[in-house]
Amino acid sequence: MNKLYYGDNLDILRRYIKDETIDLVYLDPPFNSKATYNVLFGNKDEPDATAQIKAFDDTWHWDQSAAEAFREIVESGGDLSRAMQAFRLFLGDNDMLAYLSMMAPRLQELRRVMKPTASIYLHCDPTASHYLKILMDAVFGADNFINEIVWHYHTGGASKSHYSRKHDIIFFYSKTEDYNFYAERVKIPRTKKALKRAQNPKGARISADDTTKLPEDVFEIQALNPMSNERLGYPTQKPEELLEKIILASSNEGEIILDPFCGCGTAIVAAQRLNREWIGVDITHLAVGLMKHRLQDTFGDQVDYEVLGEPVSLEGAEALAKQDPFQFQWWALGLVGARPNEQKKGADAGIDGRIYFHDEANGDTKQVIISVKAGKPHLSYMRDLRGVLDREDAEIGVLITMQGPTQPMKAEAASGGFYESPGWGERYPKLQILTIEELLDGKGIDMPPIGQVNVTFKKAPRSSRDEGVQPGLGLEE
Repeated sequence: MNKLYYGDNLDILRRYIKDETIDLVYLDPPFNSKATYNVLFGNKDEPDATAQIKAFDDTWHWDQSAAEAFREIVESGGDLSRAMQAFRLFLGDNDMLAYLSMMAPRLQELRRVMKPTASIYLHCDPTASHYLKILMDAVFGADNFINEIVWHYHTGGASKSHYSRKHDIIFFYSKTEDYNFYAERVKIPRTKKALKRAQNPKGARISADDTTKLPEDVFEIQALNPMSNERLGYPTQKPEELLEKIILASSNEGEIILDPFCGCGTAIVAAQRLNREWIGVDITHLAVGLMKHRLQDTFGDQVDYEVLGEPVSLEGAEALAKQDPFQFQWWALGLVGARPNEQKKGADAGIDGRIYFHDEANGDTKQVIISVKAGKPHLSYMRDLRGVLDREDAEIGVLITMQGPTQPMKAEAASGGFYESPGWGERYPKLQILTIEELLDGKGIDMPPIGQVNVTFKKAPRSSRDEGVQPGLGLEE
């Protein structure tokens, strides 16, 4: 069974993933680039209106938790302990050491769960790649280093002060010398020029049947540009072609692919498309929600998977709200298919999420605005929502509460009137209240059928590629 976990991947690996059960690991961890990444949500009817939601800080700091992680690694002994001590001697107690202290135990756990025939692809950039390679040598052994793959692309900016940065690094390691690799599946078509030379007696001799060559350690695959059909708005999203090439080369149908930093889920989508089993892990409910949307858009009902780590009861929701209010808010919005609202002061105050919809041919985009409250219910919540509804000229406003509403709150909602949908000829309450318990029981917002009118998220393209065939390998000029 495919599994999607919410939580810290170190905890998930230690608690749920058994020894030697994984056939291929791909990870694209934060790069310690000192950047704050945002998820950008765009709407096709509002090309200039994007909401930016802080997804994660790609920055690590040397603090008490980093020092404790470092101590645990050092006290475990072995090559990894010696490598970390050398890092500290060279780097000192700084942010890079904190980053390496985060990565070290996770790489150690990944090695544990890999089968003897498994391999691992670690995706990184020049910020920390040189340190990560030493770390990989310490965990997997220098003898099990297979390739340093250069992913080369032409997208991105240019610079006059240095060479334009147009590549990432992917380290390819195995667990043992008996690892699976299928070069024939990812051969590279020769260029038309090379094929033409084959017909020239003075040129290179290439058999007429030899129109492909074996794969090389430079992947010429375009990064996703802003207008790409694949792009979903996740800042570090990678092209599916890149992941499909890795999966085809290092696994077979039915085997298990693990991505412990799966973000918007490109690795699990590629694994699903190529008939592999998969396990994905991410630490934000925002990412988990995006992955669920992506899987639904891409495969519909043709994909079966289980989500673990999300609240499944009122008690679990209460615990999440106490632990991390933002994660609770993102999770609650995910239950109704809403996107989080841009975190800024001013005009959007009082709105936690939005759903955009169309319910008439060639009509304007309409919206449901949502407020999420974990505290004790209060009449002011409904009055505030009513004011925001009027201010935003929205069609429907929804209050999501942890506890059941009071009678005055119900009366306030009832006085809000109805939105009449021109496309569906139905009336829907303009002010609605939904409890977490009702949402967990399957109740949803009373609005035009969301599966047919929802335009909240950019939809991932429907799966249509032939299974088991590496895409994008047409002959080059």
